[in-house]
Amino acid sequence: MGQKVSTEDFIWTYTEQPHSDRRREIVKKYPEIKKLFGIDPSLKYVVSACVILQIFAAFLLKDSSWILIFLQAYFFGGIVNHALTLAIHDISHNTAFGNDWPLSNRFFGMWANLPISVPMSVSFKKYHVEHHRYLGEDALDTDVPTEFEAKFFTTPIRKLLWLFLQPLFYAFRPLMIYKKAPTDLEIINAIIQVIFDLAVLYFFSFKSLAYLFLGTFLAMGLHPSAGHFVAEHYVFSGAQETYSYYGLWNLVLFNVGYHMEHHDFPYIPGKNLPKVREIAPEFYDNLHIHESWITVLSTFVFSPSMGPYQRIKRPASVPQEVYGNYALANYLKPVQRVFQKFLETIYVIKKSNWSVKNK
Repeated sequence: MGQKVSTEDFIWTYTEQPHSDRRREIVKKYPEIKKLFGIDPSLKYVVSACVILQIFAAFLLKDSSWILIFLQAYFFGGIVNHALTLAIHDISHNTAFGNDWPLSNRFFGMWANLPISVPMSVSFKKYHVEHHRYLGEDALDTDVPTEFEAKFFTTPIRKLLWLFLQPLFYAFRPLMIYKKAPTDLEIINAIIQVIFDLAVLYFFSFKSLAYLFLGTFLAMGLHPSAGHFVAEHYVFSGAQETYSYYGLWNLVLFNVGYHMEHHDFPYIPGKNLPKVREIAPEFYDNLHIHESWITVLSTFVFSPSMGPYQRIKRPASVPQEVYGNYALANYLKPVQRVFQKFLETIYVIKKSNWSVKNK
């Protein structure tokens, strides 16, 4: 249990990520794949059912024993909350309402965020765009572990601890690697989440809120469903950068296992990702896939060849950007102009009427 990992640096490459080229080749050979783009009409109903289910579960557990709360959080509520984080992942690609309604997608992401108990929907969107655009690029892709993580979590016990603390690393790693100023929607996301948490605390109980928070923390850490965090981009075979998993967890986690397909076509809803492989099997059949996320986790912990360093990295192609898109402000500006013109028109009419009366 004390054997250290054998790698001492990330796997550096100076080639571009493979997904853009494969996307072009697939679209050229199978142009009908474009029909899979767009929205998933069922997403809003499935997500809403999950949110309501978790609120109801939190109510039922308000006076329960702590043992039951922990068990429910790990085996039930945590899976639902983990599913909601992956629904937020899908929503971040505008698959709930489409690219023409970005603000609707952002607010729907906040709705999906409620049972998770910590605000993350809008921030996830902000950084996830970079993960796709600059996959593996130094200081741009915050999915890649920090130097501290790679150097410290090197033994099986430490790697096990790293898996357990994974929610914290995903939450705070961007603040260390890629600092971005908060946007207007992030502040709104936080305000809505705090109001919801306080409402759960006031109308239900502290145990209800603990159930929601523990579900998020436990199921995104040392949990079989969290195997996808390691399975997606840690190098298990040659120089392959992204991996898919086609097992049963996809049924409850919005097909997040179809990860090669997702990076090839980020704007295809998770519901349609299996069809990508059906249409273009020859582009994926020769690639390594994972059969089990539990096997992925055990291999990561006990194999000396695996650790946080086992990621492909590239030099940054662009500088970091501190300021993001203030989406709500962009929407409010036209509304403000219309309202201003309306007031100006009212003023002109009143002034005209006043002039007529004085004559």
